[in-house]
Amino acid sequence: MTAPRPPWRRILFALAVGLSLFQLWQSTTGTLSATLGRPIHLAWVVVLTFLAKPSWTGEGPAPRWSLWLDAALALVALYCGWVIVGFDYRGVDHILYGLTTHDLIAGLVFVILLFEATRRAVGWVMVAVGLVFLLYAGFGDLLPDVIANRGFTIERILRFQIFTGAGLFGTPLGIAAGTVFIFVLFGAFLEVTGAGRFFIDLAFAAAGRFRGGPAKASVIASAAMGSISGSAIANTVTTGALTIPMMKKLGYRPEQAGGIEAAASTGGQIMPPIMGAGAFIMADFTNTPYREIVALSIAPAILYFGCTLLFVHLMALKLGLRGMKNPPPVRRTLREGVHFLLPLGLVVALLLLNYSPPLVGAVGCLAVVVTGMARKRTRVGWRKILNGLRTGAVLALPISLACATAGIVVGVIGQTGIGLQFTESVVQAAGGLLWLALIFIAIAALVLGMGLPVTAAYIVISVMAAPALEGLGLSLLVAHMIIFWLSQTSNVTPPIALAAFAGAGVAGSAPMRTATQAVKLSLGFFIVPAMMAYSALILVDGTSVTAFVFAIVCTVALISAAAYAIEGFAIAALGAAERALFAVAGALILVPNDPARIAGVLLGSAVFALHVRNARRARGTT
Repeated sequence: MTAPRPPWRRILFALAVGLSLFQLWQSTTGTLSATLGRPIHLAWVVVLTFLAKPSWTGEGPAPRWSLWLDAALALVALYCGWVIVGFDYRGVDHILYGLTTHDLIAGLVFVILLFEATRRAVGWVMVAVGLVFLLYAGFGDLLPDVIANRGFTIERILRFQIFTGAGLFGTPLGIAAGTVFIFVLFGAFLEVTGAGRFFIDLAFAAAGRFRGGPAKASVIASAAMGSISGSAIANTVTTGALTIPMMKKLGYRPEQAGGIEAAASTGGQIMPPIMGAGAFIMADFTNTPYREIVALSIAPAILYFGCTLLFVHLMALKLGLRGMKNPPPVRRTLREGVHFLLPLGLVVALLLLNYSPPLVGAVGCLAVVVTGMARKRTRVGWRKILNGLRTGAVLALPISLACATAGIVVGVIGQTGIGLQFTESVVQAAGGLLWLALIFIAIAALVLGMGLPVTAAYIVISVMAAPALEGLGLSLLVAHMIIFWLSQTSNVTPPIALAAFAGAGVAGSAPMRTATQAVKLSLGFFIVPAMMAYSALILVDGTSVTAFVFAIVCTVALISAAAYAIEGFAIAALGAAERALFAVAGALILVPNDPARIAGVLLGSAVFALHVRNARRARGTT
């Protein structure tokens, strides 16, 4: 895409830095109410998008008309935003007499400009979803009774979406502006100070000497960086640029290297302490403190990465790979970058002390700057600070736009009542069977995720489907946790596996082959949610520690059995009978019945023990 040209570049830089400073101020002081802070944020984001994502995407310099078009759109968005910010939410005139023509036009134009900005930064599918829901609100009276609504006028739709503080300016945008933006900025500051390279070096120092070391280091580094960056695709490219060539050099096939990086980077979104944007929204939707979301996510996240590491290890065994000959020394690596751990430790501590996430993120940004002074090569001058402020703002644009457009969907669901109808339809279609409802939701997550950012997919699906899962017996938090996990799968699942395709680009491999490897390595995204639904894997109130431990044991056994059956390898090649028995063991563990699960664990353990004995005997005779 053609970069903005002067004077746009200077204006873009100033606006981006200004937005970051505004959000830091708002996060630390909380001066502005939601009815002021959110419209200001979104108007700023829309204006910035028209300059950061220019209309001209062709070859060569941008023609003059496109520059003036972008400037005109930015100015109109600024004016419409000013009208919305200045609206008297507390007055009663708009309730008694309706919106004025001026307010109506400004609101309608702002929605159109939001859709155009979203198209540029996110894509057509997100726009199409928002537009379909708005059309549904306006013309629902013309639809079949099963999905019909009474139909709302443009004035009523806009008043609800824009001039009530709900809909467009509702919870999704509030979380994006107040919390997600600050943590994206935190990640940007870490990146400009060199923390990304430190985490990669530390991962190689810790795991590089083991069998398949670079791949295992890739998983560890991507777990750390993916949690901070907030984007599986961006993390696949940035971390993968260093890890994928080393995996290929060690002996992994290109599609395996790309798939490993994609699976690990996608897993970063569910890795505490700083999870994907959807985790902050989940905390608000479920009225659960973020620290509890983090605490409850630790065990599932470890299980996911354990699953990925197991596949990586089995691949290394099959290929006869060894570790790195000269991995970076752990002590030297820590000595050079231990100061990068201090801001992360401070963020975790403040979250555990129940400080508000926006304030914690702002303090984390300051801590990065202060600790960056500890080393001459990472010293943070004004240039790095300004670059961090600019980078954070630009990286946050797609998230804010996607959340604002998703807010339209949430608003329509609330205004029309389609959510209740959808819940009843899912329960009826599933025949009261939880497993069937989970399959429906997994398919919906995959389909929506093909065109929507995972955060937007989570918002839409959770608003529609979480009540259905509640109706089938799950707690609200467990239902949201399952949907949050399933919404990540589109990054690695064909046909539109964006993180896997990004990994393929870095690895120089076939995209679909890489995606096939990625979805296999991401098996935990399917196993762990299933166990969340049918066991005590989420330690919510009323769950006994014994049941929680049993759930972990069963999940570990299920992951192991599935990996051995799929790879056809444990410590040596497996025969067809052994693979079949591991598959049977896994199937038994999936049965929501304790005796069946105990039988599955025992069967898998017995098959593994016999396999180890036979493999050692075979080695002894050769």
